[in-house]
Amino acid sequence: MPKPSLAAAERFHQAALTRLQNLLDAQRDALDRAAALCTEAIASDGLVHLFGCGHSRMLCEEMTPRQGCFVGWHTIVELALTYHNLIVGPNGLRQSLHLEKTPGYAEQILRNFAFGPKDVLIVISTSGIREVIIEMAEGAKQRGLHVIGVVSRTHCEQARPAHPSGKKLIDVADVILDNGAPVGDCLLELEGCVNKTGPFSTLGGGMVMNMLRCEVAQRLVDRGIEPVFLPSHQFVGSRTVEEQLEYFYAEYAKRVAPLYGRQG
Repeated sequence: MPKPSLAAAERFHQAALTRLQNLLDAQRDALDRAAALCTEAIASDGLVHLFGCGHSRMLCEEMTPRQGCFVGWHTIVELALTYHNLIVGPNGLRQSLHLEKTPGYAEQILRNFAFGPKDVLIVISTSGIREVIIEMAEGAKQRGLHVIGVVSRTHCEQARPAHPSGKKLIDVADVILDNGAPVGDCLLELEGCVNKTGPFSTLGGGMVMNMLRCEVAQRLVDRGIEPVFLPSHQFVGSRTVEEQLEYFYAEYAKRVAPLYGRQG
């Protein structure tokens, strides 16, 4: 049988592969610095926190809880900024987008945590311009945390700042990682259509985050520190897996306990 014609799918596949292949070499130094910060935090019994609005939440959860994750990563997932799948009505997209622009909201999130002296915050935002993003990064730095930004550098550099200070995430973060997405995120032009489709930021961001995770894991092992991994809980009925899972829970709870010990 002849192969089905999948012209648009093939074009997106090729365009995405090309961008994925270029993600590492362009930012080796940045990835090295980000891995060093995260390794030091976890090796010192600290935490690497992850924050993002909208679909950037997916990359927070890609890091933990997730197969291959290990104790030391902690998501700060604010549902009001991420739970907008209904689009209209309660918990709709309008409300979420409005909150992203609300000055002072980030501080109310940060006040809930007692951050440690070695902690790091990774702020994920393809545009890198929204008010809550800038204020999360600035608030974390005021508390002594190093900040790693994950953006589309191409988009962020050309985007108009939204925060009154005129700052973007690339102006605030200590290290910037690039998810490789183009301006507007989408890769594929459609014949006969004004708009594009095929967003890349999730693919590129997932690749960058997993490169970071793998590098940090190896550096911890090189220091003689064995990461406490989340075991594959798909092996139903395995007593060994159940025991490993309970150990992961216990070690994770121990690690995050100081974070919730008092409110700022």
